[in-house]
Amino acid sequence: MVLQGRELRGEDIGLIRDLLAEHGDWGRTRLSEELCRRWDWRNSRGRFKDMAARSLLLKLERGGLIQLPKRQRPSSNQFRNRQAPVVAHATEPIRGALGELRPLRLSVVEPGTADLGLFNSLLSQYHYLGHRNTVGENLRYLFRDRTGRPVGCALFGSAAWKSAARDAFIGWERRAREHNLSRLTNNTRFLVLPWVAVPHLASHMLGCIGRRIRADWQGKYGHPVHALETFVDCERFRGTCYQAANWIRLGHTEGRTRNDRNHDIRVSIKDVYLYPLIPDFRRELGTC
Repeated sequence: MVLQGRELRGEDIGLIRDLLAEHGDWGRTRLSEELCRRWDWRNSRGRFKDMAARSLLLKLERGGLIQLPKRQRPSSNQFRNRQAPVVAHATEPIRGALGELRPLRLSVVEPGTADLGLFNSLLSQYHYLGHRNTVGENLRYLFRDRTGRPVGCALFGSAAWKSAARDAFIGWERRAREHNLSRLTNNTRFLVLPWVAVPHLASHMLGCIGRRIRADWQGKYGHPVHALETFVDCERFRGTCYQAANWIRLGHTEGRTRNDRNHDIRVSIKDVYLYPLIPDFRRELGTC
């Protein structure tokens, strides 16, 4: 089986069972750290993939393959998933032509900064999906106009594990997809603030991101991304700004989720879009 992008064999699960049997005093964190060490499981910057290991262990437990020890302290998810505190911000209407706002100031939102609080607050209040937590590799962008007023934000995170339309367009078979999925990132949130009504602003924001995200990702994670993807809810949006920014519509989803093992969970159909960042993205993404 493949979990968290890692292929597991019988001996791998046997190792986990042996560690659980031999070290009854270990907590879940200690176990995940030991697995990373034994497997030399690291990200592109050489750091152990501890969070991926924890997720892998939880999935094995849900599948009935192992029994994890009881938690020694509350899950950190309960803190990450709290509603973001409201940060005061101006909401006066912003109207006019795009040229009156330019040049836009696009900044990467760093942990521990005032911008992070504002970013979380804006997405939580004004994006229809809300915003709670972000796991895995990700980048947050905050847009301000020439006078410093916030006008929008965007979040990029882990790519979808599977997408029939996307995988066919790239030419991905399973092994290549598993090997190169981290070279693709998903625009999971995109927001123009509701009091901002400026023609062409959204597509201009996407263009600004497309010109710099590859370098930003390289700087943060030590590897580039070769393409961007997003999924647009057809019942709510037409994807006009993505089309205007030259994203490619590849098709649509089948209305299922990753948890739909019994084919009985139905969600809204979404259009699948992709934006290549380099000319030879298929070759780079298809190499094992």
